[in-house]
Amino acid sequence: MKIAVPKEIAPGERRVALTPEAVAGLVKSRLEVLVETGAGDGAFQADAAFEKAGARIVPDAATLYGQADIIMKVQKPALDEVDRLREGSVLVSFLQALTTPDLVQRLATRRITSFGMEGIPRISRAQKMDALSSQANLAGYKAVLIAAESLAKVFPMMMTAAGTVFAARVLVIGAGVAGLQALATARRLGAQVWGYDVRPAVKEQVESLGAKFLEFALGLTDAEDKGGYAKALTAEASLRQQELLAEKSKDFDVIITTALVPGRAAPCLITKETVAGMRPGSVIMDLAAEAGGNCELTEPDRVVVRHGVTIHGPTNLPATMPVHASQLYARNVTELLREFVQEEALALNFDDEIVRGACVTHGGNIVNDAVAAATAARRSA
Repeated sequence: MKIAVPKEIAPGERRVALTPEAVAGLVKSRLEVLVETGAGDGAFQADAAFEKAGARIVPDAATLYGQADIIMKVQKPALDEVDRLREGSVLVSFLQALTTPDLVQRLATRRITSFGMEGIPRISRAQKMDALSSQANLAGYKAVLIAAESLAKVFPMMMTAAGTVFAARVLVIGAGVAGLQALATARRLGAQVWGYDVRPAVKEQVESLGAKFLEFALGLTDAEDKGGYAKALTAEASLRQQELLAEKSKDFDVIITTALVPGRAAPCLITKETVAGMRPGSVIMDLAAEAGGNCELTEPDRVVVRHGVTIHGPTNLPATMPVHASQLYARNVTELLREFVQEEALALNFDDEIVRGACVTHGGNIVNDAVAAATAARRSA
């Protein structure tokens, strides 16, 4: 069975789906690994390192796709990339399947068995495959570093001969993996840190990192879905949340937002009026920019200044740390691969929660119920 790693073509993407270390493990399991020339250059993984690990270097993507049984990617493929895949082959990558109906339909039409890394269920057995978490962890860390560099103040308190400089005040909205890492990183840099989430259950996690927890009375009885993610708020609760955040935002130097609802546009938490009321020189890091942003004034992949507030809208922070991001992602996809490749053959068990959750298309059909419903809804809209 041939496993192939193409060079990522998405703008700004520097990660690679497998590292030489991961390749060596697959080769040891008697799987053949093909790597496109230069696939690892952005992550400082040379072709020679892949060859030393046992991979065969292939000169171009067309040749690679023509020979591959399983294709390992980071970013979702472009439609013309899907058309290069051999019918019946397997694709593993982030797909954003809930919001990319044309891609999902093309994969089904081409009879590609596709696995979306964002569909890995949040269960203990799947933690080692959870690429969303591994990459979000890095994003939360880098967000704080960028905010600290942008802020016209220092993060820690400093007692000097010229007087005392008080610590910066940081608010992190959303206590998922990225948010918790942002809290921990800001705390390590010496800032005073607060966390906020609509899910009361995460209060203990926030406080365990040395941060304080903001609590708003939104009248919610159940703010968390079965997957552990925050539910979308009602219009009334959303408006109340905006009002409360607008009042609290005046107290902070940095706000880092990470709030996302799978398959939907990011909730707007910080309105343009809220930004206008913040301290001049403040910084907003909007980690939900790819899904529309948690701040009304966010512009994807741009840094803008509005009312004296610097607003960052990065859409792919893990790609700015490609060495470790690739290392972690390679471990995630390798562990998933072991779930459906046994004794050098494809062995799909749809009774398995991991396979059922991550598999999007198979045998010409959309086999994931949530994706099928979202695809039908978007295509009919």
